[in-house]
Amino acid sequence: MEVHLKIIGALLVALALVHVIFPRYFNWAEELKPLSLVNRQMMTVHTFFIALTVFLMGILCLTSSGELIYTELGKKVSLGLGLFWAVRLYFQFFGYSGELWKGKRFETTVHVLFSFLWLYVSASFLLVYLG
Repeated sequence: MEVHLKIIGALLVALALVHVIFPRYFNWAEELKPLSLVNRQMMTVHTFFIALTVFLMGILCLTSSGELIYTELGKKVSLGLGLFWAVRLYFQFFGYSGELWKGKRFETTVHVLFSFLWLYVSASFLLVYLG
């Protein structure tokens, strides 16, 4: 299971770093113009903190996989992380409209890949908790 947590750690660090391109990729300079200043800045600040949280989860997995698996505190942390990613998996299907990806090759591919990623990550953490 330690290998899986190390893989997850590397994937989460990579995912966190990908957030750097979000403003340009999603054209936030133009797309967010109609929003008030506070809402534009909330998008930027919240994206930063989501990326930071995901990065730190990844570092935790890379540096402390044994502790996550073999200690009581680690198992409780793993339960929390498993629930966090399970909720993210739920939102993959019920938080975003299918119109965003259905019938679009690239978007459908991304949707499917991330669905499997969230399933893998949440199941791995929950399996660590269940021991």
